[in-house]
Amino acid sequence: MEKGKAGRPAPAGAGGLSAGPVRAGAAALPDSAHPMIKPALRRAWRNRDSVQFGAAPAHAVVVGPLDTATSCFLGLLDGTRGMPLLREEARRIGLPEGRADAVVERLAGAGLLDDPRGGGEGAAALRGRGGDGLARLRPDLGSLSVLHAEPGAPMRLMAARQSMRVQVRGAGRVGATVAALLSASGVGRVDVLDGGCVEPWDVAPGGVRTGRSGERRDATVRQVVREAAPVPPPRARAGGGDRGSDAVPRLALVILAPRDGLAAYAPDVAASEELLLSGTPHLYAGVLEATGVVGPLVLPGGTACAGCVELARAERDPAWPRMLAQWRSGRAAGVPSCDMALATVVAGLTVARALAFLDGGSTSGAGVRLELALPGPAWTPRPVEPHPRCPCGAAGSPHPGMPESHGHRTGQ
Repeated sequence: MEKGKAGRPAPAGAGGLSAGPVRAGAAALPDSAHPMIKPALRRAWRNRDSVQFGAAPAHAVVVGPLDTATSCFLGLLDGTRGMPLLREEARRIGLPEGRADAVVERLAGAGLLDDPRGGGEGAAALRGRGGDGLARLRPDLGSLSVLHAEPGAPMRLMAARQSMRVQVRGAGRVGATVAALLSASGVGRVDVLDGGCVEPWDVAPGGVRTGRSGERRDATVRQVVREAAPVPPPRARAGGGDRGSDAVPRLALVILAPRDGLAAYAPDVAASEELLLSGTPHLYAGVLEATGVVGPLVLPGGTACAGCVELARAERDPAWPRMLAQWRSGRAAGVPSCDMALATVVAGLTVARALAFLDGGSTSGAGVRLELALPGPAWTPRPVEPHPRCPCGAAGSPHPGMPESHGHRTGQ
């Protein structure tokens, strides 16, 4: 069965076994692998000889038809046995020679297998220093196993997150929660930039806590980030043997979440100029007048930027530049209209989009801005196209919008 559809698969693959669509280029697992059927996918028998892994249609896969011996073999795929032992067990329960490898290859190709010992050197290092913090990340690792097909991907991607640096500009209700969520999701370094002191209305369940009013806003949120981190960051090598070990990593992403939601709804071109010049990806997020905004994700030279947004809006509404100048130069509201629930939803979706990009370089939907106007409940996608008169050059890109080409599973 293809993911997202309910129906019995046609006999194919290993001895009649069908397990949904096989990923292009899927290779046999090495003998060092310890295959494990992904525990994040709930399983249920559809009938006597077909089992479905996954309840949600987007990632569900049906495996079948299964004979008794193959069903027993699936029960052995729990991550405790390497391939040599699995082959021995397969022969013991009556499977013909080569069937164990064929079944494992088919299941891996359908994205149903993980390898709890896989993921490369970075994953091994994370297991070594993660301690109890890895238990906090188990739900996140389960989600990664569903989203990424290859065995060992969850720990590989989590280790990659640990090596990344993300900057959050803005430490109000939205920005502080974004920073905390990034840290809690395993991003190793989250920088926070903002000025001023914490106001009573900056407090949010996922961000700044009560009792911090009057303290420096950026320092307070940095402490929130440290407390949210589930595992300690990688340490530099003792003795300075690696001269590059203390180097500050390049920014993987900047999230602009200004306390004044106007700067996210109508982003200032000048504020992002250095990001465009340095080629730094950046994502906008904020709340303005009970309207939440997430996006666009700007990939310099490939997708629409703040200048594209401004030019396109001016073409649709000739009065827009005049009004925008008044709003920017006028006196801002003392207390922003930033509903707590909406700010939390915006922060959550912002981090989800950020992690999707960081984990796979995915640019699917980068040129889309999502808006949610209360009382909601639906998000409205608003495509933002590169503007031909914008000097960012995205309109002249050979592949405007830079569509995804990283081989993620279909049906996501």
